[in-house]
Amino acid sequence: MHIGITELLLILVIILVLFGAAKFPAMMKNLASGVKEFKKEIKSEEPKKNSKQTKTKKK
Repeated sequence: MHIGITELLLILVIILVLFGAAKFPAMMKNLASGVKEFKKEIKSEEPKKNSKQTKTKKK
């Protein structure tokens, strides 16, 4: 089940109608910053997991 271009455009139009064109750029900026923060946290967690795995393997 993949989302196509038409479905994305329909979702975009619904969001614009519900929230208005004035708030849309701010919402997208907040969403993008949230995704960036999530990716940053995921990357910072990977070294911790790897160090724990190497410690358990050495025992």
